Amino acid sequence: MEVFILALTVFLLAAFIGFEVITKVPPTLHTPLMSGANAISGISIVGAIIAAGAQQTTLAAALGVAALILATVNVVGGFLVTHRMLSMFRSRKR
Repeated sequence: MEVFILALTVFLLAAFIGFEVITKVPPTLHTPLMSGANAISGISIVGAIIAAGAQQTTLAAALGVAALILATVNVVGGFLVTHRMLSMFRSRKR
């Protein structure tokens, strides 16, 4: 029960801080900042690897693998969006 309370506390604090950070970004900067900030989801990948690797239960391992897949998609998508946005500012070669 003590581990659950600790995990719940970390989750709630992370959700609150994430919400506060996202809502403070002006709309004109939201897309450029968030596309680059998606790389921070690498932290989620590390957490998902730990969750999947602990194999405390089959459900925990399955959820860890699902989290790993979703976090990886988020990171790759963030890099693709950033690459596409940066290519809009490059000069065209003639």
